[in-house]
Amino acid sequence: MRVFQVEGEWGMDHLKLSRRPEPKARPGQVLVRMRASALNYRDLVVPERGYGSYTGNLPLIPVSDGVGVVSEVGPGVHRVAPGDRVCPTFFQGWFGGEPDLERLTQSLGGPIDGTMTDIMCLSEQGVVKVPEYLTDTEAASLPCAALTAWSALTTESNVKVGDRVLIQGCGGVALFAVQFAKLLGAHVTVITSNEERMKRVRQLGADAAINYHAVPEWAKATREITSGRGYDLIIELGGEKTLPQSLRCIRPGGTIAMIGILSGSSMATSLGLIITRQVRLQGVTVGHRDGFEAMVRAMDQHKVKPIVDRVFGFAELKEAMAYLKSGAQFGKVCIAH
Repeated sequence: MRVFQVEGEWGMDHLKLSRRPEPKARPGQVLVRMRASALNYRDLVVPERGYGSYTGNLPLIPVSDGVGVVSEVGPGVHRVAPGDRVCPTFFQGWFGGEPDLERLTQSLGGPIDGTMTDIMCLSEQGVVKVPEYLTDTEAASLPCAALTAWSALTTESNVKVGDRVLIQGCGGVALFAVQFAKLLGAHVTVITSNEERMKRVRQLGADAAINYHAVPEWAKATREITSGRGYDLIIELGGEKTLPQSLRCIRPGGTIAMIGILSGSSMATSLGLIITRQVRLQGVTVGHRDGFEAMVRAMDQHKVKPIVDRVFGFAELKEAMAYLKSGAQFGKVCIAH
């Protein structure tokens, strides 16, 4: 079967199209014939061994997100059957409950082989059925970006009708967060980089948008939007350069969901605001299978459609990665198998 794998040494130069023998399903396992994959920022980091020992060992099949059809089940499998279309879960061992070290280190695309293969062999516990209304590329985008947004809004906070949510940027997590926050009845503000993207997020449902290039002190600009009250939840994706402003526009008692560090990983801000305003900084790392299944039920009920920017062929993985790295996309970058 075809695979893309990092082999020999770490680095993008060693990410190659190769072949492996087809796996066999043992008791409790399923074979999934993959139909599509979707890229995340993480997939640019893994080939460079950017997560150290947590990245895994070589050879390693990258990419965390994908969808496929169950082609075979091993003895004792009950959760799915041949013909079911499923997504592998990002954390293969986190089904529900609180995170711990073991649950947070069994992730696809490093250290466990990822989705850039024709056939995956997985535990029946590590797959989730997906709705029929989604295309393969739309469904492929759910395991990481969608679930991260869902976890930030529901599992790790409690967004209610009328709450005010601020979302940073127009990446995969951000766009899902816009859709889910509107589904939950929230008022949504998006900060983004240009007028065209402001227009597009408004079409997606955002109630307000700010161009942070034109308005560098965007925290001040949000005061009128929230009538000075501040936001109940901020989806924090920038990190070092955006967190100081987030702390200025979060309401007392509000939550900042720390998801990304796209502008840097150091903390250079006044910690006093966290204490005096009783702000909660909540790290969010994707989520568990129970959350995934709850998200899928909500999406199916409301027919939420993921935003797919561009689809590449299987052999075009490196080109797709380069496109993702460019930042030109609005929505998910996907791979058709």
